[in-house]
Amino acid sequence: MEKCRACGADQPYLFLSYGEHSPGQMLIRPEDIDAPQPAFPLNAQACLECGLIAVADQIPEGFFTHYLYVPSGAATMHSHFDEFADVIAARAGDGLVVDIGSNDGLLLAACNARGCKTLGFDPAENIAEIAAQRGVETHVDYFHPQSAREVRDARGKAKVITTTNTFNHIGDLHSFMEAVCIMLEDDGTFIIEVPWAKEMLEKAEFDNMYHEHVSEFSVLSMVKLAEQFDLEVSDVTYLDGIHGGSFRTFMTRKSAGFPIGGNVAKMLEEEAAIGMLDQATYDARTEEFDAIGTELRRIIDELKAQGKKIAGYGASARGSTTITYFGIGADDLDALFDKNPLKHGLYSPNTRIPIKPVEAIEEDKPDVLFMLAWNFFDEIYAQQEEFRARGGQFLVPYPKPRLVS
Repeated sequence: MEKCRACGADQPYLFLSYGEHSPGQMLIRPEDIDAPQPAFPLNAQACLECGLIAVADQIPEGFFTHYLYVPSGAATMHSHFDEFADVIAARAGDGLVVDIGSNDGLLLAACNARGCKTLGFDPAENIAEIAAQRGVETHVDYFHPQSAREVRDARGKAKVITTTNTFNHIGDLHSFMEAVCIMLEDDGTFIIEVPWAKEMLEKAEFDNMYHEHVSEFSVLSMVKLAEQFDLEVSDVTYLDGIHGGSFRTFMTRKSAGFPIGGNVAKMLEEEAAIGMLDQATYDARTEEFDAIGTELRRIIDELKAQGKKIAGYGASARGSTTITYFGIGADDLDALFDKNPLKHGLYSPNTRIPIKPVEAIEEDKPDVLFMLAWNFFDEIYAQQEEFRARGGQFLVPYPKPRLVS
């Protein structure tokens, strides 16, 4: 990347080169297990002008038209979206709510339950079919200026546009923002939820960089991006426990005159305090990330030497970054267990580890579950009563590797 995709500053600082990775959700079918898999360089770069952490957009065209991630597999996301729907309904009134990257309709179903008028936007036909079963209407397409005009002309402008954990998938942010401005009412609100780059940097949680997640946002990067479209960040909310620490951004038109919430200045100050615009900060955190990998390898090797059987929990994209970069493969992990039935019977990218339903944990009886979905650890820990009862341990990689009995 030669320019920051948020603020446009030249030459973002390359601080971490992961090597070549297949996209984290490019799971392998059994019949393709011996075939070569496309892989692309994964390089994390930081904009020292706005704090955006990003990788180059190298996802093949059409990649998201058949997608395998759904948020409904985690109970945490059900309760989170239920709370978020209250916020949306209060802003929307009787206006239209449009959710970009609406996935399986979990959020819009909660909005529908509150009487909102809703429409999802998602390119994945297979996921839109699941949303329809929830009573959620989806416009199946990528979100860009042309599709935004088509929907606006057919349905009118949106009072609220939302996007949750999708904005970080967008390679061309400026085209996306142009589409938002086409669809948004003059007094409307664009609400974005994404992981907070400050949390990721502060804790060296660089597993969240992968080809589908091309950007990790700071509040400052949101502010500078909004300014280029006559919008402003009128409020932000920190979301503890969502994807390792996220934030909710409220963008509104400057002409609408929304008051600026105190959290905006507060979170900007927090970013400045940890050195988000300082090259040395990234170098130090990269060393910490590599040290996490060294410790994980030591623990796994020691467990294997004891004859322990280890499996992964979560066939997630961030988990794929962890095991691929740290060199943890099929010799270390017998299987990956995941709740999402769309992934069962497939194999992980890069490492080719078989993916099984969580019910198979009690059939395979691993001694240790490596928490690749560590951001949902509390929920998973509570669910795995049988595993805990027979003495099973959890290997949690972040923020510091630890075994939990």
